[in-house]
Amino acid sequence: MTHIPVIDLGGLDNSSADRGIAALIDTACQDIGFLVISNHGISEQIISDCWQQNLNFFDQPLSERMAVALPQPGYPYGYGPLSNETLSRSLGEESPPDLKEGFAVGPLHRPDRVLEEQEARFVYAPNLWPDNPSSLRPAFEAYVGAMDALARRLMRLFAIALDLPESFFEPMINEPISACRANHYPALENPPIEGQLRAGAHSDYGSLTILLPHDTPGGLQVQARSGEWIDAPVIPETFIINIGDLMARWTNDRWVSTLHRVVTPPLNAGASSRRMSIAFFHQPNWHADIVCLPTCLPPGDAPKYPPVKSGPYLMDKFTSTVM
Repeated sequence: MTHIPVIDLGGLDNSSADRGIAALIDTACQDIGFLVISNHGISEQIISDCWQQNLNFFDQPLSERMAVALPQPGYPYGYGPLSNETLSRSLGEESPPDLKEGFAVGPLHRPDRVLEEQEARFVYAPNLWPDNPSSLRPAFEAYVGAMDALARRLMRLFAIALDLPESFFEPMINEPISACRANHYPALENPPIEGQLRAGAHSDYGSLTILLPHDTPGGLQVQARSGEWIDAPVIPETFIINIGDLMARWTNDRWVSTLHRVVTPPLNAGASSRRMSIAFFHQPNWHADIVCLPTCLPPGDAPKYPPVKSGPYLMDKFTSTVM
């Protein structure tokens, strides 16, 4: 596949339609690991409010943004200044820092149980909300809630696509440690360093990502199996979905966690190359064991990957990318 397919979710909750949609998802996840979903059911008001309030946040002076800056390297939530992250490091590759800044939040609620030390310190670290704009927090919280509900619907379809009971993943995503990040890519004022991108080539770490993109020069590219980099489509009223490393491990590489990047725009693009995206990174429960699914292991074969736990895997990957 050398394109990213668009899949209409409008017929969901009908058993035959669910199976048909799941089959399309299975094909996309095997071939390229990316798809675009339309008729997803998320309120346009929730989307536009979150988008506008994040733009308002990034439009503020740097001193205002720095009021909620990450308090130390490796802290997962708050404002990450320009060139704070190098995503290619998650693959063990060295490259110049990424030309983006971001504002991230984690889970909105802590589980009613005793947390492990690393779990409490990393995943359930306090979110850092700015005083200005005051409307950012409610808008972001509404968006995160909507994304969590959409991710659960997608995980149900994933289970059907993988010939599993449709509720198979539920016990492993009932305390998700998901995060949501608004990424801001300012217009370029100076030529980038050789090899520098807006976001270096990387794969995502968890189960799936829901991306709300922006159609500007210098956008998202996905690497096809041929090695060719293809532009991801930006279609109004849709989300881009991709699977992450843990889903690839779960499926024994039946589904592919695909390299992607955000390229730099031409210098002459000027102000029109300013870009923002909002990415919801769905991550199974901290303690979820990611082991090869029974439907993805042919008789007599051994799994390609040893079991890992969702939380520690995420923490190791994340901390490897931070400056």
